[in-house]
Formats: sequence, C-alpha cells, structure tokens
Amino acid sequence: MKQFFNRFLLIVNLQTVIISLLAVISTAICIHYKYEAEFPLTLVATSIIFPIVFSIGGAYKRREAALKEYAAIKGYLRAIFFVSRDWLDHPKPENVTKMNTIIFDFFNNLRTMFTSPKEQLIENEKLVYDSFSDFSLYIKHELRGEGLSAGECSRTNQYLQKMMVSFESIKHIYQYRTPRTLRAFSSLFIKVLPILYGPYFAFKAEEMSWGLEFVIPILLTMILVSLENIQEHLENPFDQIGEDDIKFNVEKFVERLNHKSDD
Repeated sequence: MKQFFNRFLLIVNLQTVIISLLAVISTAICIHYKYEAEFPLTLVATSIIFPIVFSIGGAYKRREAALKEYAAIKGYLRAIFFVSRDWLDHPKPENVTKMNTIIFDFFNNLRTMFTSPKEQLIENEKLVYDSFSDFSLYIKHELRGEGLSAGECSRTNQYLQKMMVSFESIKHIYQYRTPRTLRAFSSLFIKVLPILYGPYFAFKAEEMSWGLEFVIPILLTMILVSLENIQEHLENPFDQIGEDDIKFNVEKFVERLNHKSDD
C-alpha cells in the first residue's frame, strides 16, 4: 500500500493541486458572473495531448536504448573478468582480485556520473576514462605479460572497445533529451488551459448534476499534469527518482562476478 501511495505521489503532486484549485476558482467565477463560452475540446488534443504523448514516446525509446547499452556494458565487464580468471593456465589470485577492483571502480564511477547533475559531467567522465585506462593497462601487463596469446589479448581489447562505444551512447542519452521547445510548449498549455476553460465548464454546468462542474476541471487537470509528470520522470532515466529509472546495482554485480561453478 505504501509503495502504491509513493507511486501515486510521483504523478500527482503539488503542481496538480495548485492548477486544480485555479481551475475550480476560474469555473466558479465564470458561473457566478454568467460568463459562458463553448470551446472545442480538440484544442486540448492538439495543444497538449499530441505533444506530450510524442514526448513520452521519445523518452521511452531513449530509456530502452540506454538499457540496451547498459546491458552490453555489463556483458563486456563479465567477459573481461572471465578472461582474467579463466583464460590463463595459472592465473595469479592477486591479478584476479585487481581486476575485481578495477571493475568495481569503473562501475561505481559510471553510477556516479549518470546519477549526478550534468554540471559535474566533465569531472566524472574523467574518472570513467581513467577506469578504461586501467582496463587497457591490465590487458597489456597482467594478461599479455602473463602469457595470454596476442590473439586472445586482441579479442579482450575488442570487448573494451565495444564497452567504450556503449558508454558513449549512454552518455549522449544522458546529455541530450527530447526537444525542449516541444516540452515547453505542452507544459505551458497544461498550466493555462484548465484555467482558460472556466467559461466552457460554466457553460456545461447547466447540463451537469450539482458539483460535477468542479469535478470535471479537477479531473482534466489531474490527467494533463499526470501525463507531464510521467514524461518528466522518463526524460531522465538515471536520476533515481522515477519508478522506471535504470538502477545501478554495483555491489550486487561485483558480488556475482565471484561465483564460479564446480565443473
């Protein structure tokens, strides 16, 4: 029940209450002064619903693309770890432990970068690329230097290269969002239309049971603001606020790396 309530508060917030209150006040004033007008409801669809649904679709596709690249990074990390542990005839325990540490530091730096404000991007990105450098030096010294063949080292380096490509893809998703002007356009009308539609609700009040003339603007506001909030939470899938955000389970991932079958 608590989880459901928290999810509900993510899409119905203070903005919903304020705009609903203003819409009710607008409707009450229009009813009192007999200021009535019949507006086309298509205005709501064209100015709000279409842009916000388009933005939600774009944000969802960005999240799915980020998940795909995130999964690729985890797969390449596992592959590199298995190389350090299983491909050498007599791997040194300290080298396997070192790789474990490099992976943890990289993954932790990755989490810090994508969950921090964009103003810290340059500083955090340097730490991630320092970790990439650690991987590269490990391949050169702890793998090639311990007798891993040149071909297998080259293959391991390709894992690292593909991991960097996936990282860059996620970084661009983190940096660039759906069109800001489109979001600003729909956000403006979401805040204004429920209030401007006061004369329309006053006009329809004669056809409604008592009280519904105030319930309808509240419902309209809740629907529109909730759609905007859903879009905002999907817009940044890394901020760890929304229910659908990408979770960076660093400790669990590193812990599972150490599992090895008895075969």
